Amino acid sequence: MTMGVQERKGHLYQVMTHKYITPLVDIADCVPVLAPTCCGIEDLERYLDMADGVYLTGAGSNIDPSLYGQENLTPEKTQDPDRDNFDIPLIRAALDRGMPIFAICRGMQEINVALGGNIHQKLYTVPGVMDHRENPEDPVDKQYADSHGVALQAQSWLAEAVGRQDIQVNSLHGQGIDRLAEGLEVLGRAPDGTIEAFHAPAISPFMVGVQWHPEWQAMKNPVSIKLFEAFGDACRRFAKA
Repeated sequence: MTMGVQERKGHLYQVMTHKYITPLVDIADCVPVLAPTCCGIEDLERYLDMADGVYLTGAGSNIDPSLYGQENLTPEKTQDPDRDNFDIPLIRAALDRGMPIFAICRGMQEINVALGGNIHQKLYTVPGVMDHRENPEDPVDKQYADSHGVALQAQSWLAEAVGRQDIQVNSLHGQGIDRLAEGLEVLGRAPDGTIEAFHAPAISPFMVGVQWHPEWQAMKNPVSIKLFEAFGDACRRFAKA
């Protein structure tokens, strides 16, 4: 797991929230190795030597648009260049090793950028697209409540794992995938067509990205349980290979 920057009273911290860590331990049955992103990529391969998978979480920051050839249209939003500059080569290095990768929200977008895709910086301004952002004034439980459906790709491993093709998910993102990178395949879409899940069977034994937040109260959500179980199983297969 890679951490992100947070400023507190003039000091910079490397942080990771409990909600991402606990399902990794409780459901995936994995031991988290948290990697700071503030020290560059010199030790990136050493971190991978200690791991059997890569878990890319969400965050409050946006990816630097210059990494996918665009000007910044949301300068008011926080950025985390250290995480960008660590996670993108991390994704490529993990792919080279054939390591499992599970990515949530920002992490999903990082994979798309790392492989040559791009991002809608203001998804909520795209004609015909719903506003996928949460209301910051709402209590947390309401922000993370189910917001819309996702239609899963018929006969995909995820649809078979959860036993249905339509699921309900939360929605807390202002950005989303625009051009999907080569090698990625859509696993699920929102009713407005927004890509909500992908995998990469042509280039990775296990690479799954989801735009929603399955980590939230994961033990109460059958879809979240299936996702974290699948990642844990993939990590154990990699460890035995």
